[in-house]
Amino acid sequence: MKILINTAITAEHRQRIQSTSDQIRIVQSQNHQQLLREVVDTDIIFGGLNPSLFEEAQQLKWLQVLGAGVDGVLFPELVESDVILTSAKGVVGTHLADQAWALLLGLLRGIGRAVRERIWDNRMPIRQATWELSGRTLGIVGLGGTGIEVARRAQGFEMETIAVDPEDLEPPPFVKSVWPMGRFHDLLEESDVVSICAPLTRETEKMFNYPAFQKMKQHALLINVTRGKIVDGSDLIRALNEGLIGGAGLDVTPEEPLPADNPLWDMPNVIITPHVAGGSPIRLDRTVELFCRSLELFMTNKPLLSVIDKHKGY
Repeated sequence: MKILINTAITAEHRQRIQSTSDQIRIVQSQNHQQLLREVVDTDIIFGGLNPSLFEEAQQLKWLQVLGAGVDGVLFPELVESDVILTSAKGVVGTHLADQAWALLLGLLRGIGRAVRERIWDNRMPIRQATWELSGRTLGIVGLGGTGIEVARRAQGFEMETIAVDPEDLEPPPFVKSVWPMGRFHDLLEESDVVSICAPLTRETEKMFNYPAFQKMKQHALLINVTRGKIVDGSDLIRALNEGLIGGAGLDVTPEEPLPADNPLWDMPNVIITPHVAGGSPIRLDRTVELFCRSLELFMTNKPLLSVIDKHKGY
């Protein structure tokens, strides 16, 4: 069975994959032309895939991508094919959750404003704008791996957590309720902090629009570490200007890179990081280990881990 590695991995990672079975052969391409030749008889791809490469992949059975979100590879030919798609969902939630909380605390405690303004006389306005998280409500949109980790951390701040999700989920003990997506606006009305932890799908694109912001509390903080296009950028700017919400912490933006003249950069109640939440020195270790566990299952015709429903998009 042939595995094509279409990303940069270490020798140790390659050896870990090879150790899974003596029935596999691993190849890595050195250039695009070699990649096109090697993919023809490849059974499994670990890494990226585009339509032109997929067109040459005559016997591809399984694609393992490195990210949790898969909107970048859901081109029609792949979606309608029998190729199994798996992602890194379930193993990237820890560092995405850390970034979400860094953004939240940076907003709540005035860190972003202090770093931006670099003056001492803003200390009283910063103090007056703060509030405490204890006893407040955290609303999570999408209770997958990232959402669960964001919620887990809320316990330390004595927050109550609620969530909405398209699937019928049994909430973990640290989540009070999981509601269907039809109660999205109910969640917005009850939450002091709203954390977007959902994938980008047809249903979630621009779901945070002006009517949604009108449902939020005026002091509520919006945090987004998954996909920028879940938020309508112009509606967010309008909501912030009109004081409909208290602020936003964004690791992802509706347009990336965010243009230098976008008003979000200069708003005192906004913190932006340049899509860095996925960074972790052990992220690839986790993804390779996940792939190897699935590879063992694949070799014995058992269901894989972190499988994506290509029509749902998650």
